[in-house]
Amino acid sequence: MSDVTVGVIALLVLLALFLTGIELAFCMAIVGFVGFACLVSFSAACNLLVKDFFDTFTTYGYTVIPLFVLMGQIASNTTIAKRLYTASHKWVGHVPGGLAMTTVAGATIFKAMCGSTLATVATFSGIAIPEMDRYGYKKELSTGVVASVGTIGMLIPPSIVLIIYGIVTEQSIGRLFLAGIIPGILISFLFLCVIYGWVLADPKIAPRTPAAPWKDRFKVLPEFIVVAIIFVIVIGGLMMGLFSPTEAGSMGTVAVMILAAVRKEVNLKMLVKSWDESLRTAVMTLVLIAGSVVLGHFLAITEIPFIAADWATSLPIPRYLVMVIVIFLYLLGGSFIDDLAFMILATPIFYPAVIKLGYDPIWFGIMVGITLMIGVIIPPVAICVFIVRNITGVPFNTIYKGVLPFLLALGAAALLLFIFPSIATWLPNLFMGISTG
Repeated sequence: MSDVTVGVIALLVLLALFLTGIELAFCMAIVGFVGFACLVSFSAACNLLVKDFFDTFTTYGYTVIPLFVLMGQIASNTTIAKRLYTASHKWVGHVPGGLAMTTVAGATIFKAMCGSTLATVATFSGIAIPEMDRYGYKKELSTGVVASVGTIGMLIPPSIVLIIYGIVTEQSIGRLFLAGIIPGILISFLFLCVIYGWVLADPKIAPRTPAAPWKDRFKVLPEFIVVAIIFVIVIGGLMMGLFSPTEAGSMGTVAVMILAAVRKEVNLKMLVKSWDESLRTAVMTLVLIAGSVVLGHFLAITEIPFIAADWATSLPIPRYLVMVIVIFLYLLGGSFIDDLAFMILATPIFYPAVIKLGYDPIWFGIMVGITLMIGVIIPPVAICVFIVRNITGVPFNTIYKGVLPFLLALGAAALLLFIFPSIATWLPNLFMGISTG
């Protein structure tokens, strides 16, 4: 039996194991271990398993994950998000669909401090939806916008998705952060356009609220300024080379902690909750990475990724159609497996083909991010929809009805990025030079 045949059988076994309910991280580790043992030796497979897990949990560069997660959890467990929502409401609450637009603006700004999509969705489910209910907003708009806007965190730095993509593909996290800014802002703008058009078509879906006095609007400006300062510290420091991504995570966490301390919101209960949530998320992510590393080493000796790359580049179709197929496979896989887990699983397989086709790896990372944004709000594994459902009790069909217009906006953003890759690559090329990767 050839190495390639063993590799194909192993991938089928991987799928079968996942369907039994075993966590994907353990499925990847088991298949990688057994496959390596079959092709090399049992002793070598044992050494591989121990070394890959040890290296993953002791590699200094991976500490960027728990640091940025902790930064986001502290921001989520204090009043930072609520203050941002209130401040945004003062400025745009009076326009058609203003509270929904406030949710988009507040969540987008909040994402500059919180790298967790799930934390953002949970936070704004508790803040924004009750406020929109109070002013008579229909449930499909209020729940749809909250479920959708949390996904922006997959592009707006500090994005955990981009961090993991950078680790898996060995790309610059700083460049990926810069690449995510313009597409993230573009998607936020498209969300605002969706809300405005929706409310114009059906004014009853979002009754207007009174305009806030200009004096009150200027009073809340410090809320935006504080977040901007933290964002500049983290991203500006990376751009200028003042510190590494891990050091940026440390600086951001300290800055958010100082902000919470100044507002007298630091207490033992908040700290324990933030540490507990951060540790759970970080360990889950690191185990996923470790499992994928074991599987990746096994796939490397089967040469399946390189054979797939050669096959993809030899297809008698335009290269953009190959990329469309790759993106479709990300969407399809993410429909049955957790999107982040599938990204960790699939990227080492598809990445060589993408590079061989001549695509920019930074641009591809942003495309993967948008694909995951779509994946977390479409069934059956629509984790953002599940969170909104669990917190609010609103039926799934109502939430999905509200999500649909925002899915169209995400599709439009993906199409624009596909046609104009410079939307993602212009900013990192401007500040950090042309990529040689």
